[in-house]
Amino acid sequence: MDSAPRDTSDEPNPLHRLSLDALRRRTSMKWRTYPEDVLPLWVAEMDVPLAAPIARAITDAVALGDTGYPAGTPYADALADFARTRWGWDGLAVERTAMVPDVMLGIVEMLKLVTGPGDPVVVNCPVYPPFYQFVTHMDRRVVEAPLGGDLRIDFGALEEAFRYASADGGRAAYLLCSPHNPTGAVHSAEELTAVAALADRYGIRVVADEIHAPVVARGTAFVPYLSVPGAENGLALLSASKAWNLAGLKAALAVAGPAAADELARLPEEVSHGPSHLGIIAHTAALRDGRDWLDAVCAGIDDNRQLLAALLAERLPQVRYRPAAGTYLAWLDCRPLGLGDDPAAAFLARGRVALSAGTAFGTGGAGHVRLNLATSPALLTEAVRRMASAVA
Repeated sequence: MDSAPRDTSDEPNPLHRLSLDALRRRTSMKWRTYPEDVLPLWVAEMDVPLAAPIARAITDAVALGDTGYPAGTPYADALADFARTRWGWDGLAVERTAMVPDVMLGIVEMLKLVTGPGDPVVVNCPVYPPFYQFVTHMDRRVVEAPLGGDLRIDFGALEEAFRYASADGGRAAYLLCSPHNPTGAVHSAEELTAVAALADRYGIRVVADEIHAPVVARGTAFVPYLSVPGAENGLALLSASKAWNLAGLKAALAVAGPAAADELARLPEEVSHGPSHLGIIAHTAALRDGRDWLDAVCAGIDDNRQLLAALLAERLPQVRYRPAAGTYLAWLDCRPLGLGDDPAAAFLARGRVALSAGTAFGTGGAGHVRLNLATSPALLTEAVRRMASAVA
């Protein structure tokens, strides 16, 4: 691709910084799962260089040989400050946090605290596939509450799922994805308050996955679940992983509302051994010193949302896409193309572009694909060109 961006250290948008050749030298899952002729826009890795403050923090630690076990609360302190300044939430109490290896393993540990084997866990489908995988692997039952036609929480469906999940009088949980993956919906304070009220009515414990929280569109406010009235007994998982592309540097935080503090205190001490010390150093640096970098990435993602809408209108007008306010993921309804339940398979085989298959996201995912927007405009343009060629 002659139009692929080159390495330019003075380019303010991190999404413009790396060439395709540079990206193909990476050894991570995104770039090594498929052959080199495939353009990968699937798994949630960003095509960006590491933010300079994070790189400095890691290299300084390595230079010191500071590669031992983590200690103290620097990550939680940095997250509390970030929440206060970015989200206007000063209720993140460091003493009600716990380090966990990553968000999904943290979710497993939170669900163990509030449910038992065989208990139901409600999810809003279509939703992040590991919700199904991890919940069933830990011997809980998934209960689906499908999203509405507007790709937001359908409170009628949610109440029906809550009623079913609580019918036998046992313990049940609601695994809330906020912002929602794959649709990108950023839940409003009113929606989250309604969730808390409904959960209280049916005795459902809410565990919120807020890993994509820092990645929202310009003018959009992310609302932490634990900040709304009625969420005092909730639990949340947060991480700098997605927003600063740190999936390979494991670390996350579990946060408890005031009424869930005693439960979080029962978390086995050995769980806190899972995060990497270098991961905690990296995530702390991201939250404290990587905010300008984050703003630049979010601006680039905003631009890519609009670019994708324009490209689809020109090349694949049958595909339905609503630019969302959260995450760097795009949820595309490809059913009008007539490619069956798994259009991602056709785009891969005929267009040599890898997208995430909607079928993995549960009910409502058939006929859809998820596309990763966190790439350069040149690669996004090439991806849509290839997709169009697959249905020509």
